Amino acid sequence: MVVGVGIDIVDLEEFRERLDEALIEELFVPGEIAYAGTRARPWESFAVRFAAKEAAFKALGAGLSQGMRWTDVEVVRGPDGDVNVVFSGAALDVARRLGVSSTRLSLSHSSLSAVAVVILEGVS
Repeated sequence: MVVGVGIDIVDLEEFRERLDEALIEELFVPGEIAYAGTRARPWESFAVRFAAKEAAFKALGAGLSQGMRWTDVEVVRGPDGDVNVVFSGAALDVARRLGVSSTRLSLSHSSLSAVAVVILEGVS
């Protein structure tokens, strides 16, 4: 059963202009920072991960005003290259309250924008 759905789109040029070390430290966990550092255009990896975090907040129906932090949502890559979100802190508390048992994440970007969709599933 679908518990929540969220989508977000990020303008790559605007995101790249705002991205600096302080913002990176505020928004991303060490694993996300390390992964983006391996990419030829790291701002694209950061932007699509930011979109995923926003989409996850929307799917949860909560966000920063409910005590969540950007680092409460982490985008992880599996051994076969698939991506997903992992919740911690306040985001994990909300996910548990909603009965989330699995998550699905889709990421994409073009030369202009990055988009992410998060689907939260629970058992009925």
